[in-house]
Amino acid sequence: MHIEKVLNNERMLKAILGLNRKEFESLLVTFKQILEEEQNNKKRQRKIGGGSNGNIKDPRKKLFYILWYVKVYPTFDVAAYVFASSKTRTHIWTHKIMPILEKTLKREIVLPARQLRTIEEFHELFPEVKEVMIDGVERPTTRSRNDKTQNKHYSGKKKRHMRKNVIVVDKRKRILIVTPSKAGKYHDKKLSDKAIVASRIPEDVGVLADTGFIGIQKQHENTLIPKKRSKNNPLTALDKEINKLISSIRIAVEHSIGGMKRYGAVSNIYRNKNGFDDTLVKVCAGLWNYHIKVNEGLV
Repeated sequence: MHIEKVLNNERMLKAILGLNRKEFESLLVTFKQILEEEQNNKKRQRKIGGGSNGNIKDPRKKLFYILWYVKVYPTFDVAAYVFASSKTRTHIWTHKIMPILEKTLKREIVLPARQLRTIEEFHELFPEVKEVMIDGVERPTTRSRNDKTQNKHYSGKKKRHMRKNVIVVDKRKRILIVTPSKAGKYHDKKLSDKAIVASRIPEDVGVLADTGFIGIQKQHENTLIPKKRSKNNPLTALDKEINKLISSIRIAVEHSIGGMKRYGAVSNIYRNKNGFDDTLVKVCAGLWNYHIKVNEGLV
């Protein structure tokens, strides 16, 4: 792949990496710093720069490769063909460079929290946030040969095998919290309860959720959920107006999910081992937050 040709074409760059040139160059500065620190802390037999020259030895190419992997989510055979390498080598690249990208996003303070331990921690991490939106995020996964695993991953709602997270978003569309990835059979509310999300959000912070989180008001009183109609209790005109207002505010969480899912690593069928999907979700949420940070002029 001719990397410089891609970097000089803004439209192609967004399609292949999910970032524009400004975002890529800005992220590259921190990525280089983390990479140098990792190399200096590593026990080495040769000086830095020694050994054979790999296809992506340069930090610029390393960052390009891992962003391309996250955006396209190719098989390692395809990655090997595109980067003129081997399947084994592209597998090694991915699992060696991904932690560097994760540390880069952490240093840029854009990685979402995984789980809050106390209400005070929420205030400490997000002091300016006065309103949040909660929603579930699902992605398809391969069908396991193990019957027990199959049943765990099967989502009755989606009628297929899924992996799931719950996310918390602010009105700026930043993803503040991403719960650990779980099997698709879990209901949104149950997954939220397992991660103890609602009870760790301060009462003075408003929460907007959809009907998949009915009952969350018992854990967080300052919560607004659309009213659900039933056969014997149709919605009044006022109920419909309130539901419409809630939906118009909650659109921010849908935009955030769309921002995450522009990366194939969290929208395509997941085919790696369970555990790595947690890293992919966290990194893609961080990249979306980084996009917001750069475009708000905070970099």
